[in-house]
Amino acid sequence: MSRLLKADQIDQYKKDGAVLIKGKFDRAWIEKLRKGISKDFQNPSPRFVRHTKDDDVPGYFEDFWTWDLFDEFTDFVHNSPTAQIASELMGASQVNLVMDNWFLREAGSKSGAPFHHDISYFDFEGSMCVLWLPLEPVPKEEAIAWIKGSHLWNKLYIRTRFQEGHPDDGKAGVVNGKSYDITPDILNNKEDYDFLQWDLEVGDCVFFDIRTLHGSLSQSIPKSTIHRYTLRMAKEGSKIEYRGDWAQAERTIMESNGYKNGDDLSGKMFPTLYQEV
Repeated sequence: MSRLLKADQIDQYKKDGAVLIKGKFDRAWIEKLRKGISKDFQNPSPRFVRHTKDDDVPGYFEDFWTWDLFDEFTDFVHNSPTAQIASELMGASQVNLVMDNWFLREAGSKSGAPFHHDISYFDFEGSMCVLWLPLEPVPKEEAIAWIKGSHLWNKLYIRTRFQEGHPDDGKAGVVNGKSYDITPDILNNKEDYDFLQWDLEVGDCVFFDIRTLHGSLSQSIPKSTIHRYTLRMAKEGSKIEYRGDWAQAERTIMESNGYKNGDDLSGKMFPTLYQEV
């Protein structure tokens, strides 16, 4: 199988924690994901959430673990170039799906993503990467920004909620044997950080390390509804590792499917997407 990435892209991912990858998803994949989100929005999973409190204003919505509920998502997860790209970036001989997400911001929505890193949100541990795929063109001023090199800080930050006000799901301290900090006030100290931002056309994406801090750097309000699709993927050896009480809802779902602390990220909920032959 021919390689999809150049060596400098892999080096940038390892060094910076995020890399722009252009033109790997054709229009058919983008339209398929838009169709899947539309179907999901009309018939959401129990995990669907509206992050905007006021039902009378434009909303910010999310659903996850829906890859096996809608054919469009299933097809993308298993047959798009995503898993091979992830394997090249992580140097993985096997790549397993961890979780899919989609986000939808209606035109005029003032809600946005807080700065956070994904590693502390769920009971997962290991080498993992994330696909961030916008389904419309997006100028860098309206895109997510990533903090360069933050995946190498060797820090864990308490989960920050996406709902308005972005409250933290706990206090700094030791939880289950690991030390957690509160995410720094990045928006009021922008000069202290080196941000990665890109203009993206349809078919472009960003892959980033699951430990890289990222969020909405500007307070731009979309003039039309925007859609974002994400996948988290794991290298061989990644496991379930219980974190704080904040992850209890997702933990309950995994336990109901027969998983427990220390289990590999594999099997029914975490299918293998790529395997070296």
